[in-house]
Amino acid sequence: MNPPDSPTHTLVVEKVLPHPPEKVWRALTEARLLGEWLLETDFQPVVGHTFTLRNQPMPHWNGVIDGVVLEIEPHRRLSYSWKALGLETVVTWTLTPGEGGTRVRMQQAGFPSAEGANYKGAQYGWQKFLTGLERVVGGLA
Repeated sequence: MNPPDSPTHTLVVEKVLPHPPEKVWRALTEARLLGEWLLETDFQPVVGHTFTLRNQPMPHWNGVIDGVVLEIEPHRRLSYSWKALGLETVVTWTLTPGEGGTRVRMQQAGFPSAEGANYKGAQYGWQKFLTGLERVVGGLA
């Protein structure tokens, strides 16, 4: 965890999906759907709920991300802590309806450096995850 007075960096990824916010929200908050585009989880959209995201373990990582739901505004905003590899960040999703669908903004705040491996890995990972999110939302009825 970063010392309280050290500056941190924020990663932002945005994408417009040609779907209403209600569909995107489902993919962000239903555990089964999260497992299809992000990672297996026991997530529940309830403030204070603790959850785990699981991936295949790797040599340098046990494949577990721990989180706590921090904020819920249905169909608009979702925020949760993201603890992995000795780093604690906060992921915030903002959904803004507009012409042509929904602007999806993912912000992950709390990186000690924009040059570090964690930041660069997250930058790559979230691009991949957002492509998966778009695929899952597109398949919803």
